[in-house]
Order: sequence, then structure tokens, then C-alpha cells
Amino acid sequence: MTRRIAALLAVAAGASVLVTAAPAMADPGTDVSRTELSFDAGPEPAHKYRTLYLGGKLQSECEEDYIEGFASVHYADSCEDQVKRHRLGWKEIDLFFLPKGGHRWQYVDSVRTRGDGSFSAKVQARWSGTWKAEFDGARGLGPARATDYVAVVR
Repeated sequence: MTRRIAALLAVAAGASVLVTAAPAMADPGTDVSRTELSFDAGPEPAHKYRTLYLGGKLQSECEEDYIEGFASVHYADSCEDQVKRHRLGWKEIDLFFLPKGGHRWQYVDSVRTRGDGSFSAKVQARWSGTWKAEFDGARGLGPARATDYVAVVR
């Protein structure tokens, strides 16, 4: 709406204006960028009732442009030749735990990525099992998940 008003004012003032649709207004059925979630739980093995550190990084390939709200990242704008991935900041990551021999994932916590795409959390090591970090996706970004098994010793 603000763009239309600005364009009308500029035309009324005699200026030529090129108005384009914002990429965020694109068809919701458009392709999504492939995201990658790296994840590590440690130390391994962990001692029972000691602190276990969960952490990782959420990224997207630089060849892929992505759009969210009014922010868009394009290969030419933010990726240098040696950089192969966009770092995805301020996205929500859900953490889950599956005890050894268990059949149901237990929700543990949700954390947000920092500006560089990294995230971390501390939990208490109680049982051996698999930890999972999961990103549900966002506008223009596909979902991603990663797991890590940690043995807990006494």
C-alpha cells in the first residue's frame, strides 16, 4: 500500500517510476530453498546427571535465493566466492529426545538460531538415546532435521 502511494505521488510530481512486485508477494506455491542443519550433542559418552551440550547451525545453499517477509537474500548480495552457504538467523529449532529402546520422541525445548545461524542448549544427561534438532521450514525455506546418539555412563 505504501509503495502504491509513493508511486502515485512520484507520478503526480512528474517523475517516472518503475514499480515491481515485491518477491515476498510471489505465488505461495514457489520452490523452497534446501536447508541444511548440522547438529552435535556432547560430550560423548556423557556422565549421568552431568551437563550435555546440544548445538549446531542452520544454513541454506548460496545458489538458492530465499525470501521471508520483507527480507530476501540473493546470491549476489550476500555470498562471497568462498562462502557456499547462507547462515539463517533467528529461526526456531525444536529439540527432541528418543530414549534407547523407546518408540516415541519427547519434546525437550525450542531455541532460536543466532544471527550467524548457530544455536545451542544445555540439558541434563539422564539416559542413553538419540537427540534430534528439527527446523520446520519457513517461507522459502524447506524443513531440515539432524540427529545424534549419545551414550550415558554412570
